[in-house]
Amino acid sequence: MQLGFVTAILPTLGLEEILQFAAGERFDCIEVMCWPPGKSDRRYAGVTHIDVTDWSHAKAQSILQVTQKYGVAISALGYYPNPLDPNPQVRETIVEHLKKVIQVSPSLGLKTVNTFIGRDHTRNIEENLLLMKEVWSPIMELAHKTGVRIAIEHCPMLFSNDEWPGGKNLPVSPHLWREMFRMFPEGLGLNIDPSHLIWQGIDAARAIREFKDKIFHVHAKDERIDQDLLYEQGISGLHWHLPKLPGLGDVQWGPFFSALTDAGYHGPVCIEVEDRAYEKTLEDRKRALRQSRNYLSQFFG
Repeated sequence: MQLGFVTAILPTLGLEEILQFAAGERFDCIEVMCWPPGKSDRRYAGVTHIDVTDWSHAKAQSILQVTQKYGVAISALGYYPNPLDPNPQVRETIVEHLKKVIQVSPSLGLKTVNTFIGRDHTRNIEENLLLMKEVWSPIMELAHKTGVRIAIEHCPMLFSNDEWPGGKNLPVSPHLWREMFRMFPEGLGLNIDPSHLIWQGIDAARAIREFKDKIFHVHAKDERIDQDLLYEQGISGLHWHLPKLPGLGDVQWGPFFSALTDAGYHGPVCIEVEDRAYEKTLEDRKRALRQSRNYLSQFFG
C-alpha cells in the first residue's frame, strides 16, 4: 500500500508546492482535487489543484514532469459533487465536468477517478436508483471507453435537517452498494472510508471482506462519537459524530488494516483531513498531515 493524502486540505498551495511538501514528508502519493475553478458551497469543495477545463498535451506533460521531479505519484483525480442534483441544469453541469475529469485521466497515466454517485434528496431510494441508472449510464460508458475506473466514496453527505434522512449521496451502505454493483458490475468500485461507516454502525472490516474486489481506493479519516451528544440527540441527531485525524477517534485501525491486507489490497491509502482542530493556519493543516502520517506509519512498515 502507498500512503498519501487528499489535497483539499491545502487549498492555498499550488500543485508543485503540494508535491514538494509531500516529498519532504515522505508521502508516496496524493489524491488531487479537480473542482471547476470558482467558489464552493461547502467545506473542502471547490479546490482546484488540476484544472481540467483548460487541457492540452503540453499541460499533461508538465504535470507528469513535476510528479517525476518530486517522486510523488498521483493516486487518483478527485471531484465530489452531487451528480443527481434535483436541478436538471445543475446536474448537467456537474456531469459534464465529471466527464472532463475522466477524459483527462489517461493523459496523466491514471486509471482512477474518485467521486460521489449523488442523490436527489427530494426522492425516495427507488426513485433515486432509477435516476442513477439514467444519469450514470453515459458516465460509465465514457469511463469504459477511456479505461478509467470510478471509485465511489460512500459518505452520506448529511449535514442539515433539510437533507434528513437521506443526505445527498445514495450508496451509503452495503445494501445499496450491492444495488449499485448490480446496475454497473464493471468499472465501478469503492473509495472506502471507515469514518463514515463507524457512525452508521457498519462494520468496516466486514465490509472490506465482502467487497474486497471492489475496493479501488481508500481514505484514512477517523470519527469520534460524542457520547453525551448521542445521549441528548439520539441516533436521529446530526452532530454527535465528529471527523478527526486517524488515531483521535473511534475507528479500530488495526482490524481495518488487517482486513485490507487479508483482502490483498495494495493500492493507495490517502489521509483526508476534516478535523476542525487543525484548520486555523496552513501550518496546522501541514501538522495534521504529519501527525496522521506518524500514526498510520505503524501499518505500513
